[in-house]
Amino acid sequence: LIEINLGETMLSLLTACAAFQGPVLAPRHSSTVTMKAEGEIGVTPPLGVWDPLNLLAEPVEYPRRSYRRYVELEIKHGRICMLATLGVITTEAGIRWPGYLSKSLDIKFSDVPGGALSSYAAVPALGWLQIVAFVIFLELAYGQQDPNKEPGDVGGITWIRYDDPEVKKFKLNAERNNGRAAMMGITGMVVHEALGVDALFPIVQ
Repeated sequence: LIEINLGETMLSLLTACAAFQGPVLAPRHSSTVTMKAEGEIGVTPPLGVWDPLNLLAEPVEYPRRSYRRYVELEIKHGRICMLATLGVITTEAGIRWPGYLSKSLDIKFSDVPGGALSSYAAVPALGWLQIVAFVIFLELAYGQQDPNKEPGDVGGITWIRYDDPEVKKFKLNAERNNGRAAMMGITGMVVHEALGVDALFPIVQ
């Protein structure tokens, strides 16, 4: 009699559990994340594809921008930093334009120091206004990126372009890596000068 009662009790519990059903959840459609493959311009040893911020993931979701936009910005910043690094090196070596930077303020080009921060402070506000206006002209006119062309191809008909795909790949990778090195280089020079030592040779002093 006891065995029958236990069996009936277990059967009733199982029936109750089966009768209870939670709300049916709608199926979740997960978007497939794809990454850029090895062999892309800028993907070079030893890092290869290194993307800790997941900037290469697709589809692109706000506030992240497209991969192409990040490539354009990296090339542009790399070129600016290469010019900045070369500017610090040449001015630290004593190479200057002849004549006056500002006759009204009696400032010659030879008076401008070579460091990144010190040279920034030495140029008058009107001079920086001219520099910024020229950069805006390049950004909006001559140097504007055509969406139908490859990232960084902003030079018009005077731009040097390579027909050999291997030579072109080597040149583009060299530019990308040199730009990355220059971004680190000019940052280091600014830090050195901010710490009160020479921009190029902080250990010598």
